[in-house]
Amino acid sequence: MRKAEEFDLDLVEVAPQADPPVCRIMDFAKYKYEQEKKEREAKRHHRHAQLKEIRLSPRIDNHDYQIKLKHIQEFLEKGHKVRVRMFFRGREVAHQEIGRKLIDRLITDVEKLGKVEREPHLLGRALILVLGPK
Repeated sequence: MRKAEEFDLDLVEVAPQADPPVCRIMDFAKYKYEQEKKEREAKRHHRHAQLKEIRLSPRIDNHDYQIKLKHIQEFLEKGHKVRVRMFFRGREVAHQEIGRKLIDRLITDVEKLGKVEREPHLLGRALILVLGPK
């Protein structure tokens, strides 16, 4: 304690469970600041998975489908969940089998990167599927 007062620092108990307890002479305010700084840095690098959404139409062209597929794969690689929403407009709702075939094709195309978290289901005029990263 005298040594710490001599240097105008604090005597901090580092390992109280050790026998004898381990203490260190340091500036406690600076130590506390460094710990908070490390925690803030860790929080900044921690990423939360987001839910991304891709909208499709049952009459989508092959090239447009490939672009949407590429976006879905990028989202899954980054660890995001993807909601695929296929809208049926007008009389398209009477031919849902076309949309279901497209959704099944999409599921097989992203099988390597993601898994189906929620099976395709109809909600109003939209067919919704949720994919998650593997």
